[in-house]
Amino acid sequence: MAETIVQVAAALILGAILLGITRLVLGPTLIDRIVAIDMLTIISISLIVLYAHVSGRFVYIDVALVYGLLSFLAVLAVARFLEKGL
Repeated sequence: MAETIVQVAAALILGAILLGITRLVLGPTLIDRIVAIDMLTIISISLIVLYAHVSGRFVYIDVALVYGLLSFLAVLAVARFLEKGL
């Protein structure tokens, strides 16, 4: 049962990655591409957490938290730059 849930989660993550890459490539504006990159970082965080669960090494959750914080700060910096410059 648990293996099936992990396989479904991995399939959903793979589908989300494909959709994110599609938006990144086809996005007509710069804002669409930035949102796609932010979405891909969130998806990679979920992939890290899934790997931590499967491997049983929960130290990777700390890595995912730090990655999420850095991603949030990067998106804020890019939004500020696009709005009025640094």
